[in-house]
Amino acid sequence: MSNSDKAIRTIYFSILTNFLLALVKWFAGFFGHSHALIADAIESTTDIFSSFLVLLGLKYSKRPADHTHPYGHGRIEPLITFIVVIFLIVSAFIIAKESIYNIQTPHEGPKSWTLYVLGAIILWKEISFRVIIRRSKKLHSSSLKADAWHHRSDAITSVAAFIGISVALIFGEGYESADDWAALFASGLIIYNCYGIFRPALAEIMDENRYEELEEEVRQHSLKVSGVEFIEKCYIRKIGMLFQIDLHAVVNPNLSVREGHAIAHDLKDYLIENLDSIGNVLVHIEPFEGD
Repeated sequence: MSNSDKAIRTIYFSILTNFLLALVKWFAGFFGHSHALIADAIESTTDIFSSFLVLLGLKYSKRPADHTHPYGHGRIEPLITFIVVIFLIVSAFIIAKESIYNIQTPHEGPKSWTLYVLGAIILWKEISFRVIIRRSKKLHSSSLKADAWHHRSDAITSVAAFIGISVALIFGEGYESADDWAALFASGLIIYNCYGIFRPALAEIMDENRYEELEEEVRQHSLKVSGVEFIEKCYIRKIGMLFQIDLHAVVNPNLSVREGHAIAHDLKDYLIENLDSIGNVLVHIEPFEGD
């Protein structure tokens, strides 16, 4: 199974989870008189749409390279990540707006049983976050990472709601808006987490050098190829879930063009075979000029 197929299976899991939890939150928030839970349900609903966007992006990125996209279609991943971040920001502002309105409007306090619902939601969301973030790191997928942080943001919102409802129940009359304040606080945390999702995707679009560990692996593995004296330059860019590598390999200056060409092909094949998630390696041969 390819990395794209694994990522798509993960997103199906995410969509199903978000759909079921959104239903639970809407019903629990409405019947339990908890505005924090309703705010939480709003975020879970936006999560469903953002997960569908990630799914469409992953399916599109699977398309093979063609004459107009010689590096493939993987750049759609960070672009989808930007859209997911926008969804997060919009949901945070909706939650904040509703919270401010509810703080100013007298309303009935939340029901105690909503705490049990929230406890289960927090546990499941944290598990979902850990499953998806681990898969995103393994597959080098920025859009999967964004989707994972949707689950973590959802868990944060639920924790805030749990605290707010607890305060409202413990202190009773006059503290009915405690869960609204909690939802307002959670919206701020969601905005803060958006930067952590946005920054790596921006670096990917800008071909920023953020892969020092992989570069060191490439340099070390290259020296195992017969004929390679050392690596002068190594540039790495990430396109989708694959890395594209440009190398300047230094060889004996007395070799023929044919021999240098063969070394370049051996080096490319060795790196693709022995390193994970390498899409292509472009090798430039340099003559050895030192002692």
